[in-house]
Amino acid sequence: MADATIDGLREVLEESLGELRKGVAGRSVEQLNAQPAGGDTNSVAVIVTHALGSTRSWLSLAMGAPMPDRDRPAEFRAVADDGFAAWTDSGIAECLALLDDATWDPARVGVANWTQSQETRTAAYAASHALSHLGEHVGHLHMTLELLRDDA
Repeated sequence: MADATIDGLREVLEESLGELRKGVAGRSVEQLNAQPAGGDTNSVAVIVTHALGSTRSWLSLAMGAPMPDRDRPAEFRAVADDGFAAWTDSGIAECLALLDDATWDPARVGVANWTQSQETRTAAYAASHALSHLGEHVGHLHMTLELLRDDA
């Protein structure tokens, strides 16, 4: 039997992850690694790497899946290479797979241990946060791509 919450989560997740895929598609390694807003800002590669790492972690917490290994600070040092689009596709598939055969219990409590201080959160919070945080980074991606267009 379908779960309306999981179905809705999947629909919004697919939209946002699709924006990450479009932001990477057809870009050169130089474009993926450029910081068009200046040296202290994030590149497309950093934005996508962090967005996927965060989404996968929060969804794992939400779905009661094993927590992935994650080096959050390293996400902000990401540098794209020729395989970045394939890596992005793989990360998107991993995020979506977390919703397959999920045991959804919105009241289940888990610990986000990749944050600066461990956070105890419900599955409902973790799923909501995964979507809102991903949406925030999709917006960052769009702004960065606009700046890249202006640099061209």
